[in-house]
Amino acid sequence: MFQYEYKKRVRYGETDKMGYLYHGRYADLYEIGRTEMLRSLGTTYLEMEEVDKVMLPVASIQMRFIRPARYDEMLIIRTTLHHMPDKDMSFRVEIFNEANKLVNGGSVRLVFVDMVTMKTIPAPDFFKARLLPYFPEG
Repeated sequence: MFQYEYKKRVRYGETDKMGYLYHGRYADLYEIGRTEMLRSLGTTYLEMEEVDKVMLPVASIQMRFIRPARYDEMLIIRTTLHHMPDKDMSFRVEIFNEANKLVNGGSVRLVFVDMVTMKTIPAPDFFKARLLPYFPEG
């Protein structure tokens, strides 16, 4: 299992009239969690696309709203990868407020796509190698 946490403050422009984080912004937080998790592994989406010619489109996303996140709150985005990627990659995402209460939880599934053929492919070996320390069973 590999888990990564990233902090993000709710900005005024991300809120609705009630001062709550607008519901459409939660998908952005899921992406921030994934992006920063990949960065912590020493790679980026940009590098995977430009160098390795692999992209990771979202195949599905599910989320549950528990309580509102409010303007100026510091949120903790906890992103967890429970299994070594194979033909796809599924992340569990939990978003906590400053009181460490769960605000939102869900999952997002991405697939690996070869940018030359535009076909889905198994997780590339170079990517799996970066995750091997967290999944020693392979």
